[in-house]
Amino acid sequence: MRIEDVYIWDINAKWLGITPYQLMENAGAGVARVIEEKFGKGLKIAVFSSTGNNGGDGFVAARHLSFENNVTLFLVGDEIKIRSDEARHNWEILKHLDFITIKVLKDSSQIKPLNLDEFDVIVDALLGAGSKGEPREPIRSAVEKINEYAGKAKIVSVDLPSGYPSDVRVKCDFAVTFQWDKEEYRDFKRVVAKIGYPKELYHLVGPGDAKFALQKKGEHKGQNGKLLVIGGSEDYFGAPYLAAKAASHIVDLVYLAMPEYSARRINDPNIILRPFDGKNFTKEDVEDVLAIADNVDAVVLGPGIGEKVETKDFVVEFLRWCEKPVVIDADALKAVAEDLDVLKGKKFVLTPHAGEFRILFGEKPEGSLEEKAKLVMEKANAVGGTILLKGVYDITSDGKIWKYNKTGNRGMTTGGTGDVLAGIVGALLALGNEPLRAASVGAFLNGIAGDTVKDEMGENFTALDVAKKVPFAIKWVLEF
Repeated sequence: MRIEDVYIWDINAKWLGITPYQLMENAGAGVARVIEEKFGKGLKIAVFSSTGNNGGDGFVAARHLSFENNVTLFLVGDEIKIRSDEARHNWEILKHLDFITIKVLKDSSQIKPLNLDEFDVIVDALLGAGSKGEPREPIRSAVEKINEYAGKAKIVSVDLPSGYPSDVRVKCDFAVTFQWDKEEYRDFKRVVAKIGYPKELYHLVGPGDAKFALQKKGEHKGQNGKLLVIGGSEDYFGAPYLAAKAASHIVDLVYLAMPEYSARRINDPNIILRPFDGKNFTKEDVEDVLAIADNVDAVVLGPGIGEKVETKDFVVEFLRWCEKPVVIDADALKAVAEDLDVLKGKKFVLTPHAGEFRILFGEKPEGSLEEKAKLVMEKANAVGGTILLKGVYDITSDGKIWKYNKTGNRGMTTGGTGDVLAGIVGALLALGNEPLRAASVGAFLNGIAGDTVKDEMGENFTALDVAKKVPFAIKWVLEF
């Protein structure tokens, strides 16, 4: 697991009702427990905390350790700068305790003369994984002071040595890191303490994933994604429009390539129409559509495209030559089912429901969530791409791991919500996300948009209602 996953899990845990207060309490208690298991009790312990959340973990550890040890807490910095509510809450508790000595060290001049000879254990709760570069004063002086006692006292860091990975870092005997070891952590000993995350968080997609997926890349037009939607036929024009409409709320530019016959029905200034002669796409259109694809970041292929033989030929030939990440949706899935080899070496997301999954792979997903997930993962691995299986719980896998989404409601059985989903996934691909994140977060945002509509209108609504709520879903995520 990576450091980024810590932030995602914390946000998703909050969404499940596990508060930051609980996580900080469990983290600090975990540090205290490991220290007593390793070194015993009846110790003199110095805890160095800063004003961030790593310091908050230190406040909790100090409280737990104080029950059977003599604890002094050094706050490095000004207490008015204690940032989070949960860290401040635990600081206020400490200030009311008579058996913990508190010393506030506002600048380096107060740190340099410190004598720590009396302490058996020094706890480093100064800087967490979010800090960058070498520590600044007065933290730097605190790091240097702790290091004076390396080899004399036992030094234990909270999560990671403060200052890591810079050269100015705490020389700890070990760090107590939380829930799992991190890919980025090297060159120091670690002990893992669980802090109460449930198993769901390994697989559940939530607002934490969405926050990272929605990060903007630039400040100029076109830098935050350009998407091409290819769809429509003599029978359908609404489906590709729904995909394009949903995507237009996420990326800077959306191009919509449609047969001219159905394109005449579209009138939306937010979408750039690219009509093609005739009623359906044919192989003759491939070269011109590829020319448009050259200028975008991702493609959605299939909404309303139909099942004409010449259109299936178009789909397969387009995919053969397309080099952009692509969402393959709706009738395009049936065309691909006849020639899965065309996907080799491509970056893609397949978006089948259970029936389309059976057409693609000859098996219908059945059984428990985990049984379905195992099948989706197996087939994703076999085709070398990402599969988003739509259902009551949407299941996404890239063949290595799987995620599931539980947002959405029964009203979303209405026609067209799958097209909205395809547009959102395509937009997230266009923002530069890997297919697994684009697909899983797309399902989450689609469901949040649908739940927003349900809250206002009940369960009787249209897919266009859902598409229009995409910006509200994004706002909810970014403010969560």
